[in-house]
Parts: sequence; structure tokens; C-alpha cells
Amino acid sequence: MQKIIISPIENIDVCNYQSLGQEIHRTFGFQTKIKSLLQNVNFAYDLKRDQYHSTAILEKLASTSPFQAIKVVAITNVDLFIPILTHVYGEAQLAGKACIVSTFRLQEGLSITTMEKEFENRMAKEVLHELGHTFNLRHCNDKGCIMHYCRSIKDVDRKSDQLCRYCKILLKDELKKLKKK
Repeated sequence: MQKIIISPIENIDVCNYQSLGQEIHRTFGFQTKIKSLLQNVNFAYDLKRDQYHSTAILEKLASTSPFQAIKVVAITNVDLFIPILTHVYGEAQLAGKACIVSTFRLQEGLSITTMEKEFENRMAKEVLHELGHTFNLRHCNDKGCIMHYCRSIKDVDRKSDQLCRYCKILLKDELKKLKKK
């Protein structure tokens, strides 16, 4: 049975993996398994930016992914970037196997009283968004759709944790293609 691997990096333990697994199953229909595939991401560190290049991490993650894993989502607490942006919450291989999400900026603006629940909501949204890309879903114009592109943490908070009607249809088509392989 194929599963989606949740791969914490550097012993990260800042999210509820059971809850995250339930959200992944609800959206994509696959069970999850927690398995650390990378011990650290030091190889992707950029001294000039004082950040980690997410694309380099994705390449290594995809190459270490178990054959039976349908997808892999790594979770790290380092600040990620791609060269054309100041930072990213995550990155994915479009229609590929791997994606990564960083918790580094997801705590921004949270109060002590709402920290845990709001952080978990943000984390789930970003994981679902990046996994959506691995299932060949693109950015969506619907501001409520989980696949809507977020420029700020306020955008993350505004969107729902659901796919819009259109993206659900696209995902259904992609899942049918996967079953035929």
C-alpha cells in the first residue's frame, strides 16, 4: 500500500503529525508514515543569504525517497529561499515526488493564546498546498482555495484548508492517472 511519507528534518517536533496525517488523508486519500530521510540540510545553506536553498533540499529528498512512497513531504525549521524570492514557506517538485515545508515563518504574528491551534492550521495549509503541487496542481486564482499562492502569512491565514471545486476535479484526474501506472 502506497503512503505519503512525512519526513521531519533535524529532529523537528513542532507539529502534531497525527493531525497532519489526517489532513493529508482527507485531501489526497493516502495514509501517511513518519520517516526521517535527511538528518540535516546543511548542504543547502547559502552564507550570503543566511538561508537554505529549498530546491537543493528537494533534489536530495527525492533521491532518498523509498520506492513505495507515493510522495514525500519534508518538514524543517530553517528559513528557506529560492533565488527569485526573499523566502518561501515551502517548495515542491511539480508533478514530482518531493516537497518541503518550513516552520520558520509560520509562527509570525501569533499570540501565546492562539499559538498552537493557528500554527497547526498554517502548517496543514502549507503541507497540503505543497503536496498539491506534487499531484500536478498549479496555483489557483480562487483566494479561498488551498492552492492559492501566498505572498504573506496573512494570505495563508485567509485561505481555507480545502481545494476549490475546480482543483478537486484536477486532483481527481491526477489520482486516476496514478492508479493506471
